[in-house]
Amino acid sequence: MSLIIKKMKKILLSLVAFALVLSIKVNAQEQKTPDWKRWHYLSEEEMNTPVRAENFVETDPPTGTPRFVAEFEPMQGVMIRYPLGIPTSLVAQLSNNCHVYCIVSTSYQSQAQNSFQSAGVNMDNVTFVNAASDSYWVRDYGPWYIFEDRHPAIVDNIYNRPRPNDDNMSGVFANFWNIPMYGMNLQHTGGNMMEDGRGHGVSDDLVFQENGNNETNVRNKMRDYLGIDPYHVTIDPQGDYIAHVDCWGKYLAPDKILIAQLPQSNPRYQYYEQVAEYFETTNCCWGYPYHIYRVQEPGGSTLAPYTNSLILNKTVYVPMGSNTTYNNQAIQVYQEAMPGYEIIGVTNNDYYISWENTDALHCRTRGVMDFGMLFVDHRDVKFGVQEWQDSIAITSKFIAYSGQDLKQDSLLVYYSIDGGEYQVAHMTATGEPDEYVGYIKGYEGDSEINYYVFGADESGRRYTQPVFAEMEPHHFTMESHTPITPTISVNEITFEDYTPATFTITNETANPFTINDISEDVIGLNYLYIETNATLPATLAVGESMEVTVGISLVVKGYIQTAIKVESDLATQVIPVFMNEEIFDGVDENNVASLEVYPNPMNNTLYINGDVKDVTIFNAVGQQVMFVEGRNEINVEDLNEGMYFVRISDKRGNSVVKKIVKK
Repeated sequence: MSLIIKKMKKILLSLVAFALVLSIKVNAQEQKTPDWKRWHYLSEEEMNTPVRAENFVETDPPTGTPRFVAEFEPMQGVMIRYPLGIPTSLVAQLSNNCHVYCIVSTSYQSQAQNSFQSAGVNMDNVTFVNAASDSYWVRDYGPWYIFEDRHPAIVDNIYNRPRPNDDNMSGVFANFWNIPMYGMNLQHTGGNMMEDGRGHGVSDDLVFQENGNNETNVRNKMRDYLGIDPYHVTIDPQGDYIAHVDCWGKYLAPDKILIAQLPQSNPRYQYYEQVAEYFETTNCCWGYPYHIYRVQEPGGSTLAPYTNSLILNKTVYVPMGSNTTYNNQAIQVYQEAMPGYEIIGVTNNDYYISWENTDALHCRTRGVMDFGMLFVDHRDVKFGVQEWQDSIAITSKFIAYSGQDLKQDSLLVYYSIDGGEYQVAHMTATGEPDEYVGYIKGYEGDSEINYYVFGADESGRRYTQPVFAEMEPHHFTMESHTPITPTISVNEITFEDYTPATFTITNETANPFTINDISEDVIGLNYLYIETNATLPATLAVGESMEVTVGISLVVKGYIQTAIKVESDLATQVIPVFMNEEIFDGVDENNVASLEVYPNPMNNTLYINGDVKDVTIFNAVGQQVMFVEGRNEINVEDLNEGMYFVRISDKRGNSVVKKIVKK
C-alpha cells in the first residue's frame, strides 16, 4: 500500500510540476503579447474609458484658403510605426518608392534599424522620428496635411481612441517639419476620412455620432479647417463598430470611387448597394457623376480587405486576402480603374499583425504630401456634348508649391480629335492668379475629342490632369454643326516693301455676322500691326464690307510668311500674308555688321560686340522671352535649351536678327 501511495504522490507531484510549467509558459506568452496586439481596435478596458483630449489645443481655423491633399496626389514619403503593423518586406518596397518616416521610441530604434537592414530596406530613404506611441494605426492618428494657400500645415483633431501618445502625434510632426498646426475641435479619425484634393470629402455617419450629432458644427469645421465642402456623409454599410470608410470605399481619382460589393445573399448587401447608388448619382468635383468601381468580397470569415489599400505616387499596394480568385479579381479592378499605375498585391502572414477585413494596409500607413508639389487644377472640365464654338478654351490653374517658377513653354493642352494623333496647344496667362488658358481647335461637328492638361516647373516637377493622361483623358463631343463661312475678298496679301496693305472682308452669306477680333496669327517670326476704323466687335449686314489695313512691325530673314486671323461668330479664318524678297533689304545685316554675337551655341552667358542699344530674345515660336537695354553681356542661364532668335538694335537705329542655339 505504501508503495502505491508513493507512486500516487510521485504522479501527483509530476502533474503539479507540469501544470506549473504550463502556467509559466502561458503567462510568459501573455506577457510577451505586445500592446499593439492587445490594443487591436479597442480593448475591453478602452471600451469603458472615455476619449480624453488632454493635450489637444483648439485654435482658430487657417486664415488662408486650406486644401486637404488627396492620397493619390504626389507624396514625398509615407509614415509607419515601429513595432510594425506591416511586413518588413513591404517596408523595403516602400523605401524604393519614396521616403519612409518611421515613428519609433528610442528604446526600439536599434531593433528597428537591424530589422530593416536585414530585410533589405533602403536605409538612405528612412528617417526615424522618435516619439512614444500606443498602436500602429498611423492612418487613424497621424497628422492631416493641408496646404494653407501655398504653405504646408497640419490640422489636428481629437483622436477617437483613449490613446494619449497616439493623439499627440500631430504635434510631434508639426515640430518635426516646423510647420503650423491648427486644432480642429472634432473627434475624428483618419480611417473615416477620404478626400479628393479639390474640396470634396467622404466619411460615414460615425463622425456625427462622435460629435454629439451636431451636423452643422461638423460640416462648418470641416469646411473652415480643411476646405471640405461638400462633405458626403453616408451610412456605414459594413455595420461594424469600427465604422471607417476605408474598410469599404476609397477615392482612386477625383472622379473615381472604389466600393466593396457583397453577394446578394449577404444581409449587408443592400447597405453597400445603397452607398454605391448614392455616389453613382452624385456629381464629382468636375461636374458629372462619379465613376464607381466595385471590388467583390465574399463576406463571412473569408479575408478580403481590398479597399484598405495604399496609393503612393504611381503605385497601389493592395492587401491580399485568403482566396486567390477574389485576390486576382481585386487586382484586375484596380488595373482597370487606374491605367498606368503599378498594382502590387501584398500578403501578410504574420500571426500578430496579419491583415483583417476591417483593417489592413491603409490603416497602418499614412502618406506625407510633397510639400513642393506642382498642382494642376483644371476645374472647368469639358464633358458630354459641348455647344458648338470654333475653339474650346481650356483653363487651368498651375500652383508650384515649391516656390519655383512655372515653365511657361511647358504649360500645355494635349488633345486628340476623332482618335487622331495628339496635338499641343500652349497655354498663356489669363490675368487671374495662377490661371492659364489654351485652345482646342480644328474639329468639326460631331467630333470626339480627348484631352489632358500638362504642366512643369523649374523644380523639375511635372504633372497632368487627369493623372492617367493619354491612357484615360478627359473626353467630350462637339455638337453637330454645318459651317457657314463669310467671304473675304482678299485671300492673299504680299508686301513688296514696308508700305501698309489693305484687304476687305465682305459678308456674302445670307445672314448678318459679327467680326469679333482681327489679330496676327504668327507663322515664323514676322510681326504685323493691324488697323481698322471699325470698332470691334463689328456686325456686317448682308453684302456689307469692312476694310482692314495691315503693316509690318518686324521682319526676319528666312521667314517669308505670316498670317492674319479673322474671328467671327460663324467661323475663324486665317489669311496668309507673304513677304516679297525685296522687303528683306530693310533688314540688311551689313548695316549692323559690327554687331558680333557669340558664342553660338550659347551656354549661360551671351556676349555682343558693338554699340548696343537693346536686345530682344524670342523663342522658336516667336514669343518674347527676354529684353535688356544697353548691355553687351547677357545672362541667359534661365533660358531652356533650344533655338532662339536674338534681335539687336544699335544706337544708330540699325537692327539685326541672329539665330542662336542654347545648350
